[in-house]
Amino acid sequence: MSIEAGLLAPAIPHIAEHQHTVEPLQLRQVFGQFATGVTIVTTGSETGEAVGMTVSSFNTVSLEPPLILWCIDKKTGCFEAFNHCEHFAIHVLSQEQEALSSLFARRGVEKFSSLDHHFSEHGVPLLHEYCARLQCTLTARHEGGDHLIMVGRVDTMHTQDRSPLIFHRGHYARIA
Repeated sequence: MSIEAGLLAPAIPHIAEHQHTVEPLQLRQVFGQFATGVTIVTTGSETGEAVGMTVSSFNTVSLEPPLILWCIDKKTGCFEAFNHCEHFAIHVLSQEQEALSSLFARRGVEKFSSLDHHFSEHGVPLLHEYCARLQCTLTARHEGGDHLIMVGRVDTMHTQDRSPLIFHRGHYARIA
């Protein structure tokens, strides 16, 4: 027992730290065991161009205030647009949107030319089809290793009655 602030407190055992080598490919396989929804995140570039990418690292943070987070790889081609944005939209994809997810996962292709979409008052491209769509204002950016963690306040939201697209073990899946 140790004495802290005049009170008896249980002693905290010292835990030895061990260095473990975590191989990125194995880690990706382990992370793939966690089934996720699939989203497309969109924003407008500084020149007004529509920018978007497929993202599975999306999560809720808080109900009060309404906050979400998502993560972007710093090597992604559209990183600079998202790194400088103030507003973005999250589109939770439906199981019918597997091809759209694959399109937005590719680099260097025109993604919006044949899509039904419009722009928000903040210049964010908004898709017309989705399970859920959240329009957000960026509230924080946090360093997260090779990714940047983007936190946004939900300003508006909409849902459509559709089943979500799921990603598990490197493949798309559907809810049974």
